[in-house]
Amino acid sequence: MNWQMLLLALFAGYFAGSISFTRLIVRIMKPDEKLDEMEVPVEGTDLKYKVTTFGATAASMRLGAKAGCAAGLADMVKVAVPVLIFRILFPGESYMLAAAVGGMAGHNWPIFYKFKGGRGISAYYGGLFVIDWVGALVTMIAGMVLGFVIVKDYFVAYMAGLWLLLPWVWMTTQRVDYLIYAVLVNIFYIVAMLPDIRQYMKIRREVKVDSKMVLETNPMGRGMLKISEWLKNVFSHHD
Repeated sequence: MNWQMLLLALFAGYFAGSISFTRLIVRIMKPDEKLDEMEVPVEGTDLKYKVTTFGATAASMRLGAKAGCAAGLADMVKVAVPVLIFRILFPGESYMLAAAVGGMAGHNWPIFYKFKGGRGISAYYGGLFVIDWVGALVTMIAGMVLGFVIVKDYFVAYMAGLWLLLPWVWMTTQRVDYLIYAVLVNIFYIVAMLPDIRQYMKIRREVKVDSKMVLETNPMGRGMLKISEWLKNVFSHHD
């Protein structure tokens, strides 16, 4: 493996990931809008949930579901493109993994915007669908089933897809570079989620709320709740 090429892939992914389509879309559609001043009331309480993310969720809150979906797809594509390029040029090598890791890092901590970005879930899936689209679907669906149906915890469903990537890549590849990739994207996501986790814990200390109430404060969370209801209906019909 060429370490110079590995660094090139890492930085190519990082600079591509640092493009904030949320900011670009909001600037075009609502130039006076300030993304750093969003607060959403927590249903059933007097508390407000401060939105610190600068990704597709923020675009959805400001401009609606269509704009949020457009930003999410753009965030996936911006990472998928460099990953795909390195996969085509260097099949079987680790360079595409480095591009995916760099892309998620750039999305979460963009150099163009004082390192204030999103949480990385769209960027993560953008890279993973190129690396292993079967693994992306299997871990995502299994994570939702684990969280919504088995454990019945919404935050587990929110994050389990990334956790399950660790055993998946080891079982399917038994390659250390793939395992390192899986570990890094999990770390990046957890670190980026820390502001949300801290807010959730603070809210729980002040009032009795569950993860479902917190998820209802943002469009991605509400989307997951709809998936939860669908999965419950599917499994209830099989009982």
